[in-house]
Amino acid sequence: MTNNYDHLIHIRDHSEVALYELIPDVVWIFDLDKHGWWWGNSASLKFWGLNTLEDLMNKDLSGDTQGAKDRTAQTFELAAKSGLTIDPWTTYPNGKPKTLYMRHRAVLVGPDKHRAIIAFINEEVNIGDIPENLLLVEAMRYTSVVVTSFSFAGDPIVENPASTEAYKHLSRQNTSEGQSFFTSRFASLAEGQKILAQAIEEKGGQWTCDVKTAGGPRKHSLDVRMTRHPLTGEFLLLMSEYDVSALHTALEAEKVAQDKLRRLAHYDAVTGIPSLHYLLEKEGELIAKAKQDNHLLSILYLDLDGFKQVNDNHGHEAGNQVLTSFAERLHSQTKDVGQIVRVGGDEFVIWLDRLDDRDEVLKLANIILNVVLEPVMISDTNKTVQVSTSLGIAHYPEHGEDMKSLIQTADSTMYRVKKQGKCDVQVAI
Repeated sequence: MTNNYDHLIHIRDHSEVALYELIPDVVWIFDLDKHGWWWGNSASLKFWGLNTLEDLMNKDLSGDTQGAKDRTAQTFELAAKSGLTIDPWTTYPNGKPKTLYMRHRAVLVGPDKHRAIIAFINEEVNIGDIPENLLLVEAMRYTSVVVTSFSFAGDPIVENPASTEAYKHLSRQNTSEGQSFFTSRFASLAEGQKILAQAIEEKGGQWTCDVKTAGGPRKHSLDVRMTRHPLTGEFLLLMSEYDVSALHTALEAEKVAQDKLRRLAHYDAVTGIPSLHYLLEKEGELIAKAKQDNHLLSILYLDLDGFKQVNDNHGHEAGNQVLTSFAERLHSQTKDVGQIVRVGGDEFVIWLDRLDDRDEVLKLANIILNVVLEPVMISDTNKTVQVSTSLGIAHYPEHGEDMKSLIQTADSTMYRVKKQGKCDVQVAI
């Protein structure tokens, strides 16, 4: 026997429980390690329709399911931790179901200190007389859904085996810090206290929260309803908990995958800046802003001059370094007044939506020409490369009333620059 149960009372033989014969209520002791009765008083023999204690101790339990054995073991563990359990059990004296509210205490019995529970029955509930109610009790016992009823103070009243197993590591007693069995299962104590207060005030509700189960942190969906104790009439909270961790993990994985797909669709893999697709999706927002108070929207189309020679002379990896360097430079110049996107190859588009003066747009375009002319050092070599850019400008609405036409106009203007000698800027006519 492990030290986990050293705090339990050890009943060595039947003489130590003889006084239980004096009480009229049903009392028996069940030995978990041999899965059979260890002792019972006269009232228990009458309950089972037996004549002698030996008949009770030799009662055939070979037909018990593993679920029934697990339930008994869970009851022992809970009683060993909290001192007493009170919950409905369905028994079958003379083959007929009876559902009773049973109190259990955990003890050790016999010379070998077997695990055992003392069962006290002093209130019979007629719920077992109605087959539908009996089925509901049995369903709660064997369902994997965690079901617990609580007092308004957060104390457990009844819990099914799934609840006992999920929270077997938690104390069933309130602490001095105001932490109850209800609130202690939440990852955030403050959240548990808030939900308990809200459930009482609103007579129930639904939440999805992080909880601390014996198996580790989980995400549970909580369904709390107001109910009443069937014996006392006291108002209680009945909480069902559904483990939705796998669902939330799948949703998070889907979100990550969607974000990756969105980044692939909206951002350039080489330079890391947005792609043309990103600009086109912003069209509605940008055009609407431009229409308001005649707000200026400008499109700059850039093409690097001499970039093919970089790839031919130094390789595509060097070419990617040049593209990335220019993207960083252009972003630095435009981040406060607009956004740069890569069209493809050595072509870029810049939209400017925070400059309301056409002269300022032209001034910025000339700054960009000089910035592009600055040499780029190729990593792992001592070599630098230098390219220039040709740049065309189109303004909304005179050069186009949608993004496609503005880009096309700026693009054709840029090609006019190339034909006229490159490394210059022109505004669309």
